Amino acid sequence: MDLAIVIVAAATASLLTLFSGFGLGTILLPVFVLFLPVPAAIASVAVVHFANNLFKLALLGRHADGRVVLLFGGPAMLAAFAGAAALGTMAGLPDLVTYELGGRQQAVTPLKLVIGVLMITFAGLELSPRLADRQFDRRWMPLGGVLSGFVGGLSGMQGALRSAFLAKTGLTKEAFVATGVVCAAIVDISRLAVYGLGFLASSSDPWTGDAWILALAGTFAAFLGAWLGTRLLAKVTYRTVKRIVAIGVAALGLALAAGLV
Repeated sequence: MDLAIVIVAAATASLLTLFSGFGLGTILLPVFVLFLPVPAAIASVAVVHFANNLFKLALLGRHADGRVVLLFGGPAMLAAFAGAAALGTMAGLPDLVTYELGGRQQAVTPLKLVIGVLMITFAGLELSPRLADRQFDRRWMPLGGVLSGFVGGLSGMQGALRSAFLAKTGLTKEAFVATGVVCAAIVDISRLAVYGLGFLASSSDPWTGDAWILALAGTFAAFLGAWLGTRLLAKVTYRTVKRIVAIGVAALGLALAAGLV
């Protein structure tokens, strides 16, 4: 039963996040925590997330806009390190609000509130009828990369801001998805090089037998979801992709600001 739940969740999340550009880790972590200790769950989801990005890169990388990758992905990778440095400071700040929901203690932290408000703002800009067809000049790409990368280093959730920004740059739907995948892989590599090795070095033994089995099952299910998503990509309009991004960004932003994730 645990394998079935992981497989269905990974395949569905991977398919949906191919269009939105974010959310795979956010969806999978609570599922893996149901069956594994938290350290093992974090390690397993990291493997699925990185492997899935590499698979999507193989499927769609040829559609990526090289100039956007350079102008956006390069600054994002560097800013991720600065965000990681700031994480210790913000993580040490006291909770703003705590409350109980469904028998669980929830907390609104300064970090989650700041990122949530940013996401909601981006989503509002995307859903605004007056700004629906407005595009960012590509000279703003480095700024978007810095913002996305910094938030990624700070929270690991750079995908929502990256997708919200790239959706306003005039890319085709194929280039939007592919460029986001390349940028995500770049940031993943830099973050895993720093945090992944540090996490494994400080953990007693996150790789239990169950962790490996669930990670492999989740990885192959995510591959299947990504492959199905590429077949559906030709059938959806770019406006649909942009709305999926905006709604997803808004939902995740509200959840973060409320302390639910």
